[in-house]
Amino acid sequence: MLSDVTTPQDLDERFRTAVAAMDEPADRRAPEQPVRDGTVLTGQTALALFDAQLTSRHLDLAKRWLRSFGEGFHTIGSSGHEGNAALAAAVRITDPALLHYRSGGFYCARLNQAGLSAGHAPGVDDSGVDDSGADLTGSGSDALTDAARDVLRGAVASAADPITGGRAMVFGNPAINVVPTSGVVGAHLPRAVGLALGIDRMRRIVPAIRQRQPGLTRSASASRPYLEPRLPWPDDAIVVCTFGDGAINHAAATAALNTAGWADHTGLKVPALFVCEDNGLGISVPSPDGWVAAALRTRPGLRYLTADGCDLAETYDVAAEAAAWVREHRRPAVLHLSTVRLMGHAGADVETAYRTAEEIDRDVARDPLVGTARLLIAAGLANPDEIISRYDEIGWQVRKVAEEVIGEPKLDSAAQVVATTAPRRPIRVARVVTDTGARAAGAAATTRATTLGTRLPEERGPMTLAQTINAALADAMLTYPAMTVFGADVAAKGGLYGVTAGLRDRYGTNRVFDTTVDGTSILGLALGAGLAGQLPVVEVQHLTYLHSAEDQLRGEAAALQFLSKGGYRNPMVLRVPGLAHQESLGGHSQNDNSLAVLRDIPGLVLAVPARAEDAAGLLRSCLASAAVDGSVCVFVEPIAGYETRDLHTPDDGQWLAPYAPPGEWGTGHIPVGRARSYPIGSAEDLTVITFGNGVRMSLRVAARLATEGIGCRVLDLRWLAPLPVADIIREATATGRVLIVDETRRSGGVGEGVLAALVEAGYVGAVARIAALDSYIPLGPAAYQVLVDEDAITQGARALLAR
Repeated sequence: MLSDVTTPQDLDERFRTAVAAMDEPADRRAPEQPVRDGTVLTGQTALALFDAQLTSRHLDLAKRWLRSFGEGFHTIGSSGHEGNAALAAAVRITDPALLHYRSGGFYCARLNQAGLSAGHAPGVDDSGVDDSGADLTGSGSDALTDAARDVLRGAVASAADPITGGRAMVFGNPAINVVPTSGVVGAHLPRAVGLALGIDRMRRIVPAIRQRQPGLTRSASASRPYLEPRLPWPDDAIVVCTFGDGAINHAAATAALNTAGWADHTGLKVPALFVCEDNGLGISVPSPDGWVAAALRTRPGLRYLTADGCDLAETYDVAAEAAAWVREHRRPAVLHLSTVRLMGHAGADVETAYRTAEEIDRDVARDPLVGTARLLIAAGLANPDEIISRYDEIGWQVRKVAEEVIGEPKLDSAAQVVATTAPRRPIRVARVVTDTGARAAGAAATTRATTLGTRLPEERGPMTLAQTINAALADAMLTYPAMTVFGADVAAKGGLYGVTAGLRDRYGTNRVFDTTVDGTSILGLALGAGLAGQLPVVEVQHLTYLHSAEDQLRGEAAALQFLSKGGYRNPMVLRVPGLAHQESLGGHSQNDNSLAVLRDIPGLVLAVPARAEDAAGLLRSCLASAAVDGSVCVFVEPIAGYETRDLHTPDDGQWLAPYAPPGEWGTGHIPVGRARSYPIGSAEDLTVITFGNGVRMSLRVAARLATEGIGCRVLDLRWLAPLPVADIIREATATGRVLIVDETRRSGGVGEGVLAALVEAGYVGAVARIAALDSYIPLGPAAYQVLVDEDAITQGARALLAR
């Protein structure tokens, strides 16, 4: 009976014992020949893959060794999954890969394939030619040492880690097209679907851009890449996405696979190869027998293939077949690999608490390293002594690297940690806004007139908030040629509130299209579209609908630059009709006034236009920030204000505004994080700080107070992340009395952030807060029992003035 605990030392000994017991090869095959009859895997490729497998295994051992004396911080390994190295050989190095945290063999094999140690990273050159080739020949121990150094730097949180800079331990490397993922189970699959769809869509968008702008050269647009975007990968690239068997039960993964099948069913091209590395366990919970196969095989729109992931030759053959099919047909497929998990879930995991010794031994007997050694020996490509010698040589190299990275510097300041979270280049953002306006007024003026119609928006007279956003989107589609607009009902219907009406007719279905109603899938499509070179502007129909999908923003979108030191970005603008004060909608489903889940996402930009006069400028700033800085922007549109026309009296039209012509976009630029102040009355008795629907209510209250000789400053925050702290402090100090009017909930609301900003700045004046109650919003007039209204603002102002 074998030991019931598979320790690193135990696994090492078992490998040596198993290989030493193998017979000497009877025949010798040439390296260029198939490694065995009936397979297409050559001996040369098998040898290179075995090196990658060995490197991955020794990385697992080294990470646990580092952790044993407090120098390592990540021990989840790939032991038992090393067959995924064959997947790397079966696809091209120019195929973007989003990897499961047990895909170490894939990472090592791809870096070995790239030959980065020789200073050559295959990819797409300036002519657009793919020079990578599809055959993995390996570049020797130097490239594998590079792979070991990459991974171990991540494990020890070294600031020299090439992908995250010491911020996390993930597989990622822009030089070999490995896109880092957050590690949240299954959360990266929606992005993979979006990237696959985005690659195919960009194949059609880019030629159209060049046709419309024949005089625009790459050199001329080098400083303005938003004018002529490029597809970052070859036209025939496919997306490779690996995940564990436990992930198929995750809501995000289920949504992604459903969306891939839905898109394929509708005739869209989805060149994605999903690879389920099935070891039968979700940490400690076993997958029911047959469940994974049944769940994957029955997915509509996805071709299903399966292979023994512990058999290198079979894995390679089936993976090559799957990749070729996806590449040729541009349709999604799922490859189900049967693997094992060795040494438990992670270093602290005690497998014997939930597995029997027989179950552990059964997995060890399928060790993929032993299987590949047997394959190579049977083919006469090596003998047992050579296999063990190679195992020891790579182990020594990996251990040497582990010893070297221990002393490398760590991130040692908050500034270093957050440096890549949300880069801000306000001057460049302002230039882009000005530049797009100049182009719309100059070179693109004829196209603009033809596309938008004989009456340009600036010629139509004062507009509502909804009309202004619609016009700004139409203009943006011209000034950002790779901008796409999508979401549920945004194309044919023009959105639930008509805000995207007419865009599909003007710009076609390549750039304006409907999706499923699932928020997770919509956001995932946006993340992938941004990676594919687009500037996605997407809509989730109601703020409430965003909550079930919010992790796509928190864990995936906003985290990507943090996890890649800015090497990857997914620029996007998310439009969300929301907030309260519409009596016909109930808050539990649609009339939602909660923004707390958005305000604490690091780096996210959150804008709320209160009126038409600011809406276009705020939207242009979001678009430019996304294009320049790769920002993830959320644009929350107050539904109750969409068609509001009047401010103080019926038919005064003071809540409408004319649309600014392109030549004025630059002078009217609204920088991210700058508020707007309204002085009402001659005296300065009170500062009201508010946003969204609160602006109109506060201006009405301030006007009535002015008739009593009370002067107010009404500050519209406009940006809720980042908060305009400097403007808040200036306006608060000017009067010494601050009333915060917050239409979000009292707990977790925007007002809490404003209060904190005042306190931290040392503000010593009087302050009070009016906020919505901690309640869902009921239907009809009862809503005003829990929401902020003008009477509450008036009472709050008088109470503050009486202090």
